[in-house]
Amino acid sequence: MTTQIHVSRFPSPVGPLRLATVDDQLVHLDFDDNEERMHSLQNRRFRQPEWREQPNSAPGTIIEWLNAYFSGVIKPLPWKDIRLTGTEFQQQVWQGLTGIPAGEHRSYSALANTLGNPKAVRAVARANALNPIAILIPCHRVIGANGTLTGYAGGLERKAWLLDHESRNLKRV
Repeated sequence: MTTQIHVSRFPSPVGPLRLATVDDQLVHLDFDDNEERMHSLQNRRFRQPEWREQPNSAPGTIIEWLNAYFSGVIKPLPWKDIRLTGTEFQQQVWQGLTGIPAGEHRSYSALANTLGNPKAVRAVARANALNPIAILIPCHRVIGANGTLTGYAGGLERKAWLLDHESRNLKRV
């Protein structure tokens, strides 16, 4: 059976976003200029998916979360409307990312330590790079051990913007 992936867009202040859903659950969120990355990652996860542009196909809870985030409010993630597909280790890393508070950052080695696997720094970095749901799963909060901004699929300028936005503006609800 062919999996249908519906794609809609969200106009964020840091650039337009693409949201991909399967069965009314978010499977991918990325910047509009990363369409090739989105297709590459999701074509590995779903066999021969059928891609369809469908405005307003993203779950309302995801849109509400994004609107709140860009307005300066961090809400709990709407997990029931998110479908993360990856290896057990990737899932651990992505869950670990959600434990980094907004406005803070961690190094790859600190994240590996938090996950109880201090020697897995490179594997943590790779799983971080394969995060299919940018911003909600905050891979932008991981930086180099020396404090420099490193490796962000959306570009380092966007990573800096997101970190600055969080440190200046966000309130938790």
